[in-house]
Amino acid sequence: MRTSSPSQHVRQVLAWLCIATALLIVVAEASAQESRVRDLVLADMVPPVRLMGYGLVTGLAGTGDRVSGTAGAAQTVTSIVNLLRRFDVEVPAELLRTKNVAAVLVTAEVSPYLRPGGRFEVRVSSVGDAASLRGGVLWMTPMVADAGQRPVGGAQGALLLSPSAMSRASSEPTNTARIPDGGVLEAEIPHPPLASSTKLLLREPDLGTATRIAAAIDSVFATPGTAKVDDPGSISLAPKDTGTSLAATLARIRDVRLRPDRAARVVIDARDGTVIAGGELLVGEAVISHAGITLTVGTVTDTSRIRGDLRVAPGTSVQRIASALHAIQTTPAEIAAIFEGLRSVGAISAEIVVR
Repeated sequence: MRTSSPSQHVRQVLAWLCIATALLIVVAEASAQESRVRDLVLADMVPPVRLMGYGLVTGLAGTGDRVSGTAGAAQTVTSIVNLLRRFDVEVPAELLRTKNVAAVLVTAEVSPYLRPGGRFEVRVSSVGDAASLRGGVLWMTPMVADAGQRPVGGAQGALLLSPSAMSRASSEPTNTARIPDGGVLEAEIPHPPLASSTKLLLREPDLGTATRIAAAIDSVFATPGTAKVDDPGSISLAPKDTGTSLAATLARIRDVRLRPDRAARVVIDARDGTVIAGGELLVGEAVISHAGITLTVGTVTDTSRIRGDLRVAPGTSVQRIASALHAIQTTPAEIAAIFEGLRSVGAISAEIVVR
């Protein structure tokens, strides 16, 4: 009887491990590309409730509203006077120096199904001439659904700036911030009836995606006609009697998984030049000259940079070109203009989004 040597046994084990790893990677990639219906659509007639408020940010390091007495941003002085008066503290307006305080607007969007005690994120933005909100704390601010109505919530807490804006060397404006879980709902808000609609609205209308969603729903329920495409942005549902409530059926529909179409899109951040490409987008032949930089996508063997010239081979990915542009210190506006030019001449078959 022939037996395997220890070395052959080790090789067999390694081979099986490689196969298992490859299968895991394939499964992971397949699941990563799948989405649930709830991630692609909105429930009809359930818009968020928008809340707003006016408040004060304190604790700034001399970067608040530039106010001296009653000059400058007078609303900030008046707000501070009214705030102190609530604590039986009277301070003449002309004596106030408010360089550590800024008047702000506070906004938020909350689910109409949120109950009192529920928390939500708030956004804060300066309405005066404050240079920066870095290091500030929002004073307790009432939140209303419409001007003149009674408050339904409140917001307060330490401000959180974007990671890039938190750097003191950053040139990014710091007059906006957010407070995660900084808002608290304090009163009931109108609730739409649960499962009042049997229509799904796509977040991004697309006929192919709508058709895939309808087919996936019909496949799960094994009943053709359960979902019908009305147009690229709307799907009507006609769930059959499944022995469960309509709400449970709609929840099951929203958990259906499918692999949607991925739009070819390049997103460029106009502030820091970040480039995000959906998938491995490749660039065809083109020559773009802009602001002293010439990008040539032509027949070359590798990337080279010569006195502002950038040369790459056809078929180079968007991310490699973005990295090369960053390497020669191209500004965000120039990066956006170059990719817009590539799209306009047909070198990139993708939508360019500058935000």
